[in-house]
Amino acid sequence: MTTTEPALDGRVVALAHHAARALLEGVLARHGMTFHQSVTLRSVVAAGGTRDGDELAADVTGSLKTEESVVRAAMAELTAAGLLEADPQHVSAVRLTDTGRRRYETTTAETAEISARLYDGIPAGDLAVAGRVLTLITRRANAELAGV
Repeated sequence: MTTTEPALDGRVVALAHHAARALLEGVLARHGMTFHQSVTLRSVVAAGGTRDGDELAADVTGSLKTEESVVRAAMAELTAAGLLEADPQHVSAVRLTDTGRRRYETTTAETAEISARLYDGIPAGDLAVAGRVLTLITRRANAELAGV
């Protein structure tokens, strides 16, 4: 009897995404954060610690394919929690606080350990192929969403 591996399709991608996201959300919950807050905080960190509020909202809205109001709520929650603050030098910008940086570093370190276990033993070539395929699918889906 031969066991065949499933072909890559939307269901396989969704199952992997949701399983990994459940692990991430477990880490985030221990630190009082939500998935949307985490993605928002990561976007500020990736921008060097300060980000224009409108650009931040647009970036996260586009990444998560969600309503801007959801992202704006996450921004407000992060600010109320002291993880982000208004940037006094740039009226429309938010910046990472020291508390926000520590929270990001802590949750990132914890999720990196989980990721290392998930990807352990998968050959680099297989990961490269999967990365290329999923990037192509993402580009095509984004084009469809944009009506291109």
